[in-house]
Amino acid sequence: MTEGWTDSLPSWQSESLADDREAERPLSQRPGDGAVARADLQRDQTVRKWGPVTPSATQIGRAESPDADLSESARRLHEERHSAMTGHSARMHRLDKLRIAHALCNDLSLTPWQRDRVVGVMSDLDLTAFGSQRAIPKVALVVIRHVVDREREHYLGLHDDEWIRGLSPERLESLYDQFDSITDEERFEELLAKHDLNVTSLNRLRRTLKDQLREQGLEEAVYGRNPHRDPNLPSVEARRADEDHER
Repeated sequence: MTEGWTDSLPSWQSESLADDREAERPLSQRPGDGAVARADLQRDQTVRKWGPVTPSATQIGRAESPDADLSESARRLHEERHSAMTGHSARMHRLDKLRIAHALCNDLSLTPWQRDRVVGVMSDLDLTAFGSQRAIPKVALVVIRHVVDREREHYLGLHDDEWIRGLSPERLESLYDQFDSITDEERFEELLAKHDLNVTSLNRLRRTLKDQLREQGLEEAVYGRNPHRDPNLPSVEARRADEDHER
């Protein structure tokens, strides 16, 4: 029987046989096998020549004329009255808070822990309590100042009011001389000026932030870490002890 015996078969049988051969053919990893064929590339370029020319042809949700109004279906989408758009603005607002806070932390060269603290607070913080100063960059700078200065205060023990009351004035003065606020750094001052903030407004907004952290339970918030750990899970120290014992 010759190799051309498939010519005498019906078309549906010869096509199925060709499909089987394609399925059994092993994948090739030779150089150039993953490239687009020249014929396919030329065909794609030819088709794209006949795409829409005017930008308005690809716009969605525009009125038919300057005097006309949007259709009811487009208005429902914009106002999130469509079931598929429920909560879209809230999700985008939260993503904007994360993105802007993360960018400011990188600009100020914060440590990974400080960055996660700032982003963790910003992700769930309600900005309406800050009134006319609730712009995301402004609130993010307030949170950064609070997180960084609070960490430096903890390092020197300045957060412990009871311990501070027992110190001598000389010792207390020495501790405050060692404390360096992030507000004294040149880059932070440039960002404050860029976003129309000064030290007075920063202190006032920090008091508002402290109240919101207590009310919303965000004092220990850290992005990517859950402060309410399951007590039934083994502790990190226990897992490390088990690993050392196995070794």
